Amino acid sequence: MGIAEKIISGDVRAVARLIRDIDDMVPEARAILKELYPHTGMAHVVGITGASGVGKSTLVDQMVTHLRETGKAVGILAVDPTSPLSGGAILGDRVRMQRHSTDEGVFIRSMATRGSFGGLAQSTRSMIDVLDAMGKDYILVETVGAGQDEIDIGRSAHTTLIVLVPGMGDDIQALKAGILEVGDIFVINKADREGAERTVSDIRLMIEMDEKRYRDGWKPPVLTAQAAYGKGIREILDEVERHRTYLTSSKERQSRRRYEKTRNDLTGMIKNRIVREVLDDIIDSGEFEEALQLIIKGKIDPYTACDTIVLKRLKSGKE
Repeated sequence: MGIAEKIISGDVRAVARLIRDIDDMVPEARAILKELYPHTGMAHVVGITGASGVGKSTLVDQMVTHLRETGKAVGILAVDPTSPLSGGAILGDRVRMQRHSTDEGVFIRSMATRGSFGGLAQSTRSMIDVLDAMGKDYILVETVGAGQDEIDIGRSAHTTLIVLVPGMGDDIQALKAGILEVGDIFVINKADREGAERTVSDIRLMIEMDEKRYRDGWKPPVLTAQAAYGKGIREILDEVERHRTYLTSSKERQSRRRYEKTRNDLTGMIKNRIVREVLDDIIDSGEFEEALQLIIKGKIDPYTACDTIVLKRLKSGKE
C-alpha cells in the first residue's frame, strides 16, 4: 500500500512519519496530504486553550480517559511554545499523558508553534487532517495562551473550550474580547479554589452582556471542574456533544461553518506559501543581504529597505 492508504487504514507508523515530515516542512508531504483530503471531515475537532497553569493538559488527559471508555478513537495535538534557540517545543505535554501512550486508540503528538501568530501553525491544521483521515472520532488540540491574539484555534476547531481558573480578577476583563469571540464552552478548572463562584458569575455576566452574539441559538455554558481529581469531565464532554449536535442540526449552519473554515484554511495556506516562496527568493538573490549591510552602515533605514524590496517584487509580479 501507498503511504496515504496506510494512513487511512490506521497505520500509526505511517501517520507518525507523515506528521514528522509536515513538521519539518518536507515538500513530498504535500502530495500525500492531497490524497488524504477527500477522506477528511468525519472527526470532531475540539480546541482547548487557556493561559499557562490553568490545567489544560490535565483536563485533556481526563477527557481522553472518558472518551476511551465509550470506545472513541482519539487524536491529541499538544501545541507548545517554540524555543527561540532550538525551534523545538519547550513543554512536554506527552509526559503528562503518558498513561495513554500505549493505547492503540490514542495518538499523541506534541509540536511547536514555530512563532505562528495566534498560536496555531499551518502544520497543525495539516496534522488535524491526517488524524481525521486516520479515522479518529475526536481530535483534541491543546494550544498555548488565550486572548485577542490566540483565537486561531476557533477557526480550525468545531468546538472550542476556554479554560480559566479562579482568582484571575481583572485579567478576565482584559481577555474579554478575545475570549467571547472564540469560546463555545467555558471551563473554570481548579474550582475548589477560593473565588470560583465569582469567576463563574463574571464569565456569565460577560456572556449576558453580549447577548446579540448568541441569537442563532448557542449560548456558551460555564462549567466548573477539578481535572486533577476527574471531577466535572463528564459534564464537559456532554456539552461538547451538545454543541456538536447544535452544529449539525442545521444545514445552513453547517454550510456557513464549512465555508468559513475552508476560507480561513485556504487563506492561511496561500499566505504561508507566498511568504516562504518570496522570502526564500529574496534571500537567495542577495537583495536581503545587500539591504542588511546598507542598514548596518547607516546608509538606509529598514523601512525604506523593506519598501524598496517589496515594491520591486510586486512590480515584477505584475509584469
